[in-house]
Amino acid sequence: MRDLYIQEAWTGRFTDAVDKRLDLSDSENLLYINAGTGTHAMAIDERWGEKVDVFAACGNEDELTIARDKAAAVSSKVDFSTIRFEDDAFDAVLADATFVPPGDVEKFVENAVRVGRTGADIAVFLPSAGSYGEIFSLLWEVMFNEDLGEHGTAVEKMISDLPTLSQLEEIADRAGMVNIQTTVSTEIFEYETAAEFLASPLIEDYLLPMWLDTFEEEDMERVTAQLAKLIDEEEGPLTFRFTVKAALLTGEKA
Repeated sequence: MRDLYIQEAWTGRFTDAVDKRLDLSDSENLLYINAGTGTHAMAIDERWGEKVDVFAACGNEDELTIARDKAAAVSSKVDFSTIRFEDDAFDAVLADATFVPPGDVEKFVENAVRVGRTGADIAVFLPSAGSYGEIFSLLWEVMFNEDLGEHGTAVEKMISDLPTLSQLEEIADRAGMVNIQTTVSTEIFEYETAAEFLASPLIEDYLLPMWLDTFEEEDMERVTAQLAKLIDEEEGPLTFRFTVKAALLTGEKA
């Protein structure tokens, strides 16, 4: 699923901005954290591999197996693994935080900085404040109607947990980065029907479980069913869209 759907439908929306700004001309090695099944890491290796050794950390053994098989098929030199890398080891670090729970983003950035050498280029990409507004509005209404999870509080937390650009810059500063910059682009996701939206791997297997992780399975099913009904009632024959503020945080390790 990560290889066949998520990379194209989700991750690529963020890595386009990375590719426009990525400059490894002064680097000898790069670590890619949360490399998934390796598509983007191998693209970086294809572009910079003659000069830069690319290492990539996968999230689990399944992703690792797929990434290594893909690398072997195209003779990519990316070194995929799931090990914990040493401190101060890389000239550049690129980290995918798109599925990192907002409450864990600061630790995630700290880890990205940890593995970089002094002066290393650090880049982290993730959704920022203002993302998913259309969904969160409907979820609030569903939870209110169903009297679930202190409806207002639950959704307000989803909204407030997403970091603003200024908060990301503060996190980077605390983690030991300098020359910090943030950029953001608006990505629009569109679905023909509520059923298509809720059945998409991005929503069903990644985002909804993260947003509703404190709910019992039975309540999650109620929310999903009522969310589908509400989307169809409000959108009618129109497609359902939601937006994501795709942020890129960059800087150097002090």
